[in-house]
Amino acid sequence: MTAVLTRPTSDVAEPESPRRRANGRTVSGILIVATVVAYLVFHTTAAADAPDAAAFRFLGDVRDWVDANRDTHPVFLYGVNYLRLGVRLLVDVVRAALAGLGLAGLVATAGAIAFVLGGWRTALLAVAGLLGFGLLGLWPESVDTLALTLTAVLLSVLIGVPLGILAARVRWVGAALRPLLDVMQILPTFAYLAPMTLLFLIGSPAAVVATLIYAVPVTIRITELGIAGVAPSAVEAATALGSTRRQLLTKVRLPMARPTLVLAVNQTIMMALSMVVVTALIDAPGLGVNILRALERVNVGAAFDAGLAIVIMAIVLDRVTTAAARRRRRDWRIAVPVLAAAAVIAVLPIPDGLPRISFAKPVNDLTSWVELHWYDSTEGLKNTISTVLLNPLENLLVTTPWWLFTLAVLGFGLLVAGWRAALIAGAAAAGLSALGLYQHSMQTLATVLVATALTMLLGIAAGVLSARHDRLAAITRPVLDAAQTMPSFVYLLPAVALFGASRFTAIVAAVIYAVPPVVRLVERGIRDVPATVVEAALSAGSTPRQLLWKVQLPMARGGLLLAANQGIVMVLAMVVVGGLVGAGALGYDVVAGFSQREDFGRGLAAGLAIVLLGVLLDRLTQGFHRAKGPS
Repeated sequence: MTAVLTRPTSDVAEPESPRRRANGRTVSGILIVATVVAYLVFHTTAAADAPDAAAFRFLGDVRDWVDANRDTHPVFLYGVNYLRLGVRLLVDVVRAALAGLGLAGLVATAGAIAFVLGGWRTALLAVAGLLGFGLLGLWPESVDTLALTLTAVLLSVLIGVPLGILAARVRWVGAALRPLLDVMQILPTFAYLAPMTLLFLIGSPAAVVATLIYAVPVTIRITELGIAGVAPSAVEAATALGSTRRQLLTKVRLPMARPTLVLAVNQTIMMALSMVVVTALIDAPGLGVNILRALERVNVGAAFDAGLAIVIMAIVLDRVTTAAARRRRRDWRIAVPVLAAAAVIAVLPIPDGLPRISFAKPVNDLTSWVELHWYDSTEGLKNTISTVLLNPLENLLVTTPWWLFTLAVLGFGLLVAGWRAALIAGAAAAGLSALGLYQHSMQTLATVLVATALTMLLGIAAGVLSARHDRLAAITRPVLDAAQTMPSFVYLLPAVALFGASRFTAIVAAVIYAVPPVVRLVERGIRDVPATVVEAALSAGSTPRQLLWKVQLPMARGGLLLAANQGIVMVLAMVVVGGLVGAGALGYDVVAGFSQREDFGRGLAAGLAIVLLGVLLDRLTQGFHRAKGPS
């Protein structure tokens, strides 16, 4: 659900000559040796970050200025304050409309809309899904979450679709939006919260705006892709018939791009739903509050019920919008009486009470049994990985001078990604020190790298098995769907129950959160290897092991690198959430920033540091995929 949509690229890696490959290995060896020598000569002690860096003071002063001028400055009087009031009014209207229908009315309305858009199967799913909210005893919270999600999606579509069309039609607009959208998609969900509370205070308006910012890049990118993908022959034919620009857009481009536009709405809903849950930290109502309370009490069962409600909501919204994209013709003679019947049910005095079904007790019983019987194994695993991987890597990074780290990033970037990506990554590396959070940034980076390594190890193994066994892929597909839909908070609960509050808890939660998209991308990459190539290798006598290592994995290199890129972004987002359960470093700084006034400047600086880390890792992994060799 929270997978990042990267921009398409037409760059194709060219085969390297043996001589160029040898030169690359030589340069790599020289850089590695030089970096090791420089570290041995210049490494430092792990000094703590400055408690009152210039960046902290500046951002703290920004908050003080905003608080002092919130009710007097024209920017707030005629801009931000009206925006906050408008968003609140829209949320209240949507919430009132949903709650006013009541359980029976909303279920009937959802079923009727699903029937019109997708047929009886989709309608049955929608009815069962909404009844599930009542059966779980989470009906008011589900309505709150649905209201926030629909409001954010409506605003995302109203803003994102026009911008996507403009980006597709005007080249410089697309070029200007691209880096901004990249940063918005790399930025972890937590990092949105502090600036939103600064501008819009806590509550629904800040939650909706944060969700809008998080979801709208997907709307813009997919809309741009759909409009740009309209067949040129159709556009030329319409132009030859005398169509104006407006007619070309409304009569040709938009109708032909309709499936892609519905896909944009679908993906926007999925992104918005994942973000709305996180905004419970800034006093947004809904299911996120239940999960946050369960996290505070380490109540895995209660979190499971709320997480299941979110999964159900995501599945219903996904299936309805997907059906709308596929369905070409609708018999409105059937639609009218169905909608009329739903309206009648909505006004009938049907009680909202439903029998309660909860999975909290069995889930908590299972968790307690695992805690009791697996304690030695989980402690051994935590201590082994911490001792062998995490602690040495963290010590290496923290004791590396900032300038040496920056030079190492520049050198690695030049070698594998080209000078543009290297300069961006090097600037991001230098910015970590400038913010005054170099030590915490290196601690977070160490956690991200260990979690990413474990994610790729598990994801590649599971992806290869799924690609080779269709039955296994069919079994795991719904599991992966549910895993990608589950909000990130939910993964913290079993990790805390098994491993306690620690850095390793954040790593475990990040691995669980990031593995599903990695499995999907690896499976897709293996399956996309041409059948003729596989047949040729088998005819030449290759064993299954040789086929995998010599043919499929090398030819799926692009998919594997994309999986690594997406895994890193998702791990970074989850590691930051781990600040709630003792992971420390930048995650703790961000959480403290929007919960304690005196730490606001540090928290906002930590959010910027997370952005820089994300940009650094993203540029290097994407650049590595497109690189043709050392620049």
